[in-house]
Amino acid sequence: MSLIQLRDKNRIESFLRQDPELRIYALGDLDDFFWPYTTWFGRQEAGELKDIVLIYAGRAMPTVIAEAEQAEGMCSLLEEIGSRLPRRFHAHLSLGVEDIFQNSHIVHPHGMHCRMALRKGTRVRDVDDSRVVSLGPADFGEVLAFYEESYPGNWFDGRMLETGRYNGLRDAGRLLSVAGVHVYSPRYRVAALGNIATHPAHRGKGYGTRVTGQLCRTLRDEVEHIGLNVKADNEPALRCYRRLGFEVVARYAEFDFERRT
Repeated sequence: MSLIQLRDKNRIESFLRQDPELRIYALGDLDDFFWPYTTWFGRQEAGELKDIVLIYAGRAMPTVIAEAEQAEGMCSLLEEIGSRLPRRFHAHLSLGVEDIFQNSHIVHPHGMHCRMALRKGTRVRDVDDSRVVSLGPADFGEVLAFYEESYPGNWFDGRMLETGRYNGLRDAGRLLSVAGVHVYSPRYRVAALGNIATHPAHRGKGYGTRVTGQLCRTLRDEVEHIGLNVKADNEPALRCYRRLGFEVVARYAEFDFERRT
């Protein structure tokens, strides 16, 4: 086995396409919009890639995505690139991979998560989209204020409003629910939904289903794979996404790590 740093988009894409539903986020990060913020490492044998680690530096704390069917191989790859990882980083890890950081890093767990993919796309056709509107850069201030009240602590990159793939639902001129994307790439035919929230005083009314369903209808004409991440214990969200046709394709864990020395 040998460690390599990957710079060839085509080679990375070929590997990721082996399981596109699991790797929607990584595929989207090949897009020119995200690519400058990425660093890729791989483990290969006889010229064949076995595992890939993605480091995404497009947010205040870098994110490391290290997911694989076999945790052992991923652990080996992370151990090899240990000195090249940021001092502090957020991570999406296959189950068990976090063990290699127990002695070298301070570990802050953020719980189990589910990766879901839209597999029954016909379900979104009948979702009520009344009062659902498209949001863009001109709505940045309103959207940011909405998240501060309804989804504090979330990661929202205002640049994503430029995609035109953010929806909102207003009542009496007030924004009550929003659904958008974390990753969106017509070039690579993938979209990862994110920043889906409803004002606490208006939950349970189906608003989240409406804004998310309408967004999925739009995206189905533009991409091949639509996915999202959700905390494994967030039952209301899981029920909403299942109603829309999403299914769980993998479970993983999220952490913050900080090197001890």
